[in-house]
Amino acid sequence: MDLKEIQNLIKFVANSGVAEVKLEMDDVKITIRTTLEGNAHEVTYLQAPQNVLQQAPVQQIVPAATAPVAAAPAADDNAKYVTIKSPIIGTFYRKPSPDKAMFVEVGSTIGKGDVLCVIEAMKLFNEIESEVSGKIVKVLVDDMSPVEFDQPLFLVDPS
Repeated sequence: MDLKEIQNLIKFVANSGVAEVKLEMDDVKITIRTTLEGNAHEVTYLQAPQNVLQQAPVQQIVPAATAPVAAAPAADDNAKYVTIKSPIIGTFYRKPSPDKAMFVEVGSTIGKGDVLCVIEAMKLFNEIESEVSGKIVKVLVDDMSPVEFDQPLFLVDPS
């Protein structure tokens, strides 16, 4: 089942006045719930795991001294930054429209309430505003890519 078929199913359920629809196919389970007003929808997509062949575990020998040392500096470097996360599931856009400039770039100075990006969900474009002032250190998501709830989007240096 592709995205267009799912969108059509959501529209059909919203217009039908049904409170909940469950659809189960070979490898996909979809549940669509609507509220009584019909203006808010909750969609749950579940994909059953594929049958995986059992393989013998592969042993990997890593010297104990090198593994923690390599991971520690990266964690320490990012600890001083504030992570701005996605408040919703949708498609991440760095520009207000294709012919406009990006909201922020690496090195941009931002203030509290500045728009950093938009996330499109269900044909609605939601502006994501900064909750901190600082400087953009890193953009963690590519333009026009899907994002999950609570997925890190930006690293900000608050100093």
